[in-house]
Amino acid sequence: MTASHSAAQDASLDWGEDDDRAVDYLRALAADAVQRVGNGHPGTAMALAPVAHLLFQKVMSHDPHDPSWLGRDRFVLSGGHTSLTLYSQLFVSDYGLTMADLEAFRTAGSRTPGHPEHGHTVGVEATTGPLGQGLSMAVGMAMAARYERGLLDPESPQGESPFDHRIWTIAGDGDLEEGITSEASSLAGVQGLSELCVIYDDNHISIEGDTAIAFTEDVCARYHAYGWATHRVDQLEDGSVDVHALYAALMKAREERDRPTLIQLRTTIAWPAPHARNTAKSHGSALGEDEIRATKELLGLDPDQHFAFDDALLARIRERLRHRVDSARRTWNAAFTEWGLRHPERSSMLDRLLSHEPPADLDAALPSFEPGSSVATRKASGEVINAIAAVMPELWGGSADLAESNNTTIEGSPSFLPASSGVPNSSPYGRLVHFGVREHAMGAALNGIALHGLTRPFGGTFLVFSDYMRGAVRLSALMGVPVTYVWTHDSIGLGEDGPTHQPVEHLWALRAMPGLAVVRPADANETAAAWRATLHQHGPVGLILTRQNLPVLDLAHETVIMGVQRGGYVVRDCDAAQVILMATGSEVSLAIEAAAVLEERGVAARVVSLPCLEWFDQQDAAYRDSVLPPSIRARVAIEAGATLGWWRLTGSEGRVVGIDHFGASADPATLFREAGITVDRVAGAAEESLADVARHR
Repeated sequence: MTASHSAAQDASLDWGEDDDRAVDYLRALAADAVQRVGNGHPGTAMALAPVAHLLFQKVMSHDPHDPSWLGRDRFVLSGGHTSLTLYSQLFVSDYGLTMADLEAFRTAGSRTPGHPEHGHTVGVEATTGPLGQGLSMAVGMAMAARYERGLLDPESPQGESPFDHRIWTIAGDGDLEEGITSEASSLAGVQGLSELCVIYDDNHISIEGDTAIAFTEDVCARYHAYGWATHRVDQLEDGSVDVHALYAALMKAREERDRPTLIQLRTTIAWPAPHARNTAKSHGSALGEDEIRATKELLGLDPDQHFAFDDALLARIRERLRHRVDSARRTWNAAFTEWGLRHPERSSMLDRLLSHEPPADLDAALPSFEPGSSVATRKASGEVINAIAAVMPELWGGSADLAESNNTTIEGSPSFLPASSGVPNSSPYGRLVHFGVREHAMGAALNGIALHGLTRPFGGTFLVFSDYMRGAVRLSALMGVPVTYVWTHDSIGLGEDGPTHQPVEHLWALRAMPGLAVVRPADANETAAAWRATLHQHGPVGLILTRQNLPVLDLAHETVIMGVQRGGYVVRDCDAAQVILMATGSEVSLAIEAAAVLEERGVAARVVSLPCLEWFDQQDAAYRDSVLPPSIRARVAIEAGATLGWWRLTGSEGRVVGIDHFGASADPATLFREAGITVDRVAGAAEESLADVARHR
């Protein structure tokens, strides 16, 4: 079941005195960096110094002078607290980080923040720190590696394509304790993601002490049950990492063709610090000057030198890596050029994918819906997905086992599954992903797919279960990656499933997240426009869609396209409007009905659809004021959810019609009536607001 490795199993690793000496310096750098700033995590970075050095200098395909090289391996440091493990290799490998950057570790404005941040530090493939997210994003990267190969070069034998590469991940006990990695690792096993290798840093220490207090399972046995290849690598007698045995295990992982690999690597945290090694204190505290001096003396380094690295040694390491990289690039460049000559159409498609621009015929592919008809926005979204998929091969995704409810199926596409699955109508390069009931892992995998760089992933579940995946969604927003979340069953309108499934507070909870666009279209045509706008965005979008049918509004196509793109627009106007009714989603048609009632009562009402407040806020003041004139102080906001955020748009004289309590199990009409989300209530609220304005003149 589990292979064990010793140094005798491998004699091909080119590891010499320079490598040992470099690791000595790297351990001391980790201790110095944390000591200078006064906080951080030195112990794991000290223990993992030889592991990262082995990966970056001997194993991984990467090019420090071309960090976005298409043929590179990806490295994900899942335990982001040990960021010095990565930063030190970015320094040694010449990615642009300097010794001054290491000296500025965890300080304001530095390129070496406390946890690695994608887009902030060159060479960081993913923002990590919330435990479990990195490993789970790596699963998505491996999925993307396979899907992109299917788009670009499916005919080449495995291992012989310029698009073949691997995903290497270092994870710790905390990562594997988090539930998200159980979800993601199970999915990776089902998918047979042989491109993925996880090195599990088994140091037996967490913040609260020995991991025996909370984590005693046989990790290799668990991963074997998931369908992974597993290996155990023991430490040497002195407590240091057995790099030769680890290298042998990494080479076994590289040979895998049907399974992801887990390598359980026994380490000693803070090795070789004489008193701090193997202690919980070394996990998250500076070692202290005396302990660092003693450690440097054990390593044969000058204890009076700080942030030291021998210049000649550094030059030799960089030269050897450059030689290895140049050799690999010559081979890859030749293969890539030959591929482009053989496949000019695919090469043109790759150019477009690298530009991150949608196809020119996207607009022509969008469906339109007949005014006066009645369509649930989840159904409309499904039709839009299929229309777009016909011209946009980079669009792919699925659902957390809710495809029939979320309408996320790309019709006619095989399921994304390995050839060994035996599932009918499946393919390793299929576009339909079955994430299973794993919302959190789905969110992280979507992040990994987007980070991988060439495709546009989407994933669906019910809006109420966005809570289950919030940690991953937050990282989508933090990194600004183009993930599309399809969240359906958006309100009490889903009916008889009751309060457990009826989202109430979710819209404003999601809107509170910086960098996430929350889009709740009013009808089928707004849904098509929302998808169009989403595919021109470079950050994450949550599409909030109804279960119930909604009337298709009678609006000009261009009005809807531009109005949704701007996040808000006028859908019903009148001369000398006295009150504004603003709404989202299913409540826009209700607002239009209420405006008609008010008109009969002699009150002129403007109706505004605000499908995306984030996009609306990005417009200039002139446009926003043209939609919501400041002179019209009588306002009503209508949304079948919590009311708390609407007051900034309605003002103190306005009213908000919503729901600030949980729902119930009943038919939608009953629930909307009992919640007071009705035409009569909206009209009454408008009259109340007008009265307030009159009193305050």
